[in-house]
Amino acid sequence: MKQQGAHPGDAEGTPDASPRPDTASADPKDADTKGAGTEAARKRAALDTDDADTAHIDEVEGDEPLLPARVHRPSDLMRLLVGVLAVVVLLAIAAFAHGTTSGLEQDITKGTGQAPDLLIKIAGLASSIAILLVPVAFAIERLIKRDGLRIADGVLAAVLAHGVTLATDLWVARAAPDSIQEALTQPSPGDLNALTDPVHGYLAPVIAYMTAVGMSRRPKWRAVLWVVLLLDAFSMLVTGYTTPFSIILTVLIGWSVAYGTLYAVGSPNVRPTGRTLMAGLRTVGFRPVSASREESGDASEAGDRGRRYFVTLEDGPPLDVTVVDREQQAQGFFYRAWRNLTLRGFATRSSLQSLRQALEQEALLAYAAIAAGANAPKLIATSELGPDAVMLVYEHSGGRTLDSLPDEEITDELLHDTWCQVRALQSRRIAHRRLVGDAILVDRSGTVILTDLRIGEIAAGDLLLRMDVSQLLVTLGLRVGAERAVASALSVLGPDAVADCLPMLQPIALSRSTRATLRKLARERAEREREAVLEASRQARLLRAEQAAAGDTGKPAPEKPDKKAKKAVRAEQRAEKRAIDEALEEAREEDLLTQIRHEVLRIRPQAPVEPARLERVRPRTLISFIAGAIGAYFLLTQLTHIEFGPLIANAEWGWVIAAVLFSAASYFAAALALLGFVPERVPFLRTVAAQVAGSFVKIVAPAAVGGVALNTRFLQRAGVRPGLAVASVGASQLFGLGCHILMLLSFGYLTGTEKTPSLSPSRTVIAGLLTVAVLVLVVTSVPFLRKFVVTRVRSLFAGVVPRMLDVLQRPQKLVTGIGGMLLLTACFVMCLDASIRAFGDETTSISIASVAVVFLAGNALGSAAPTPGGVGAVEATLTVGLIAVGLPKEVAAPAVLLFRLLTLWLPVLPGWLAFNHLTRKEAL
Repeated sequence: MKQQGAHPGDAEGTPDASPRPDTASADPKDADTKGAGTEAARKRAALDTDDADTAHIDEVEGDEPLLPARVHRPSDLMRLLVGVLAVVVLLAIAAFAHGTTSGLEQDITKGTGQAPDLLIKIAGLASSIAILLVPVAFAIERLIKRDGLRIADGVLAAVLAHGVTLATDLWVARAAPDSIQEALTQPSPGDLNALTDPVHGYLAPVIAYMTAVGMSRRPKWRAVLWVVLLLDAFSMLVTGYTTPFSIILTVLIGWSVAYGTLYAVGSPNVRPTGRTLMAGLRTVGFRPVSASREESGDASEAGDRGRRYFVTLEDGPPLDVTVVDREQQAQGFFYRAWRNLTLRGFATRSSLQSLRQALEQEALLAYAAIAAGANAPKLIATSELGPDAVMLVYEHSGGRTLDSLPDEEITDELLHDTWCQVRALQSRRIAHRRLVGDAILVDRSGTVILTDLRIGEIAAGDLLLRMDVSQLLVTLGLRVGAERAVASALSVLGPDAVADCLPMLQPIALSRSTRATLRKLARERAEREREAVLEASRQARLLRAEQAAAGDTGKPAPEKPDKKAKKAVRAEQRAEKRAIDEALEEAREEDLLTQIRHEVLRIRPQAPVEPARLERVRPRTLISFIAGAIGAYFLLTQLTHIEFGPLIANAEWGWVIAAVLFSAASYFAAALALLGFVPERVPFLRTVAAQVAGSFVKIVAPAAVGGVALNTRFLQRAGVRPGLAVASVGASQLFGLGCHILMLLSFGYLTGTEKTPSLSPSRTVIAGLLTVAVLVLVVTSVPFLRKFVVTRVRSLFAGVVPRMLDVLQRPQKLVTGIGGMLLLTACFVMCLDASIRAFGDETTSISIASVAVVFLAGNALGSAAPTPGGVGAVEATLTVGLIAVGLPKEVAAPAVLLFRLLTLWLPVLPGWLAFNHLTRKEAL
């Protein structure tokens, strides 16, 4: 198809419904030298017979998508965030370093006060005129070059900057702390009763305008801009109409608003078009006829591959051309930045790389790979395509990727050749870093060619080389299975090299597309296991129904079941459970990584299998740290105005002892709540010890996660089958959630009616019910959310609900479980109430219903918080809740601290002792 235009904002071509012009044929009977029964192949055949039409010059065909007129650059967002952070730091310095700011202003005033008056007047006049003329002149220059879109962006940024300036001036004048106001303003020289503007009303829009239109990319205009800004700042400082912090804040606001505008509305797309590519090829000595765009594969990793074209020439073999531009470099920027933050340095690569660096790195790796003896595309030319793109020209390789090969064509010889190429790279310390299926090319003769060397690394360390081996093991294992993948690696690399890669055999060390494939396979395995359990349960119920129908034929139903009938029912239930367990064991499959480990351990049983520590910081740790810091900040702000000396001296120690007793009783209640949903016999005192051990686990894991894992492990060690242990804990959690919601609504209702004679419910309860109803409607109306909930509910009914039915048939167990839950909540509520009474008096007491509502709300938020033990979230919620129901802050804060001390921090040492004791006894 013909190219539609050469302007950077125009499309490169119109989408085509024809199949991709692959660089190799899927049919080995193709007569083309490089394969592909497509339009591109016909043109190549026409080229070989010298029938190419010169009218096809500058033609780009294939699936060439329309380019968007505007793109959202991650670099603009990063600059916006940096600018906002700088504004926050500047205001913090102005607020907390008052002496430093005052001294700085005095030094600058003293230094500028010695300037000659004539120079000051000239600078003021010149800057006043230039600050208006320079933007207008630049706008005229851009309009002449038909770049009006940039001018529109600049005007929008200027208007927004002016609005932000007015809002900042209003905030500083009416609501800002005095220290910030003194740092940003001073008495006006013309009117000592008035203050100068905190932010310059005309300078910030000018800076925003000049930044948005891209003046900083043009050296001459940039120099003029800086001269004008410096002159204006100098004249304003000397004449006393501004302060140094005001000038810095003005520049930061203009700069931040400009990049925020560019990211919001998008920047004009400057990606090179197909005609630009053809012209670039002519500049390096080629005579192109046509170019066919090849599909980019995985969109998530498109930035690592570039855009690829198959180019036919008038007088030579075809070419493979890779085009890399800034927009493609920006793809996946935030993902790479997150990887750089969370992973150790050797496991990542730079997220910020210039086009020149990308070009040089790929060229160096292409030459190094061939020099090492590996089969890699031969680089024959490189060139820039304007200021925002580069191209790399390779000899045409042809062939099909490993992903596109059918299973029967992946032979042992092909696997052996693939490992030989990797061995050649590793012999020269070259890491490929992306050995996935679409980076392994197989030509018509069966030769393996390694492509996509762009993100590789020379002089690589041992860990990177081992990561390559583990990645290729998984890539081949996904196609041919773990056994063949490991066997082919052993035949080339040897057992020692393969065994050394086991610590790297973990999802985080694999490519993004490989991790996605493994997650998909894991979901499919889990679905098969669930289906097997449901089918086994259904078959068992059908068999039991048939037996019951056959046994009841002609017999009257007894009025009251005897012991023999009860034993028969229990025997049938046990048989059903055994059938479910057997079906689950048969359906359970090992994941691919585990299969590869087992294959390697058969050859090297002593091989290290402990995963290497690749993460610098875990996401959960980072979130916990941020949430904990926020909670600590909130608590410190609440505690700064409280005098603890007199408060502790006047505390009621009798109520403190009562709070300690209620806290201790909660562990016995927790044991009852768990054992009520376990039909099997489990020692009570040992269960109490497990709940005490949970106090230690809560400190190292979120509350909703640590307790569930510990109880599940404890029941398994106590003789309960793994599936039934998980179901018992799940049933306990499900009943606990229901009781929690009912108690929260009930106590909330009582809180709203305790001060009024009528039984009108609390507004909070009504708002909560309406919120829940809206959430249910949203979940049921959004297909993605509905599927997510249905999947989770289905898995719940597959395991937890049958366990709940078993418990319902034993009323004594059910009473024990529900009674334990109610007793557990009552112990915590009474502990919090005793903590309040320890620091309060009769005038500051609140009702037990209000205390219960506050505790239940705080406990719910603490369970959802990602911090260990809900640290920060629980304290903040309880303190705010108690203050909201009428308790003075001077009583609420220490009461919450005492409550958390007794229920979270003091039990840590007994919990650690209980954890170690149960571990030694093999009860955990």
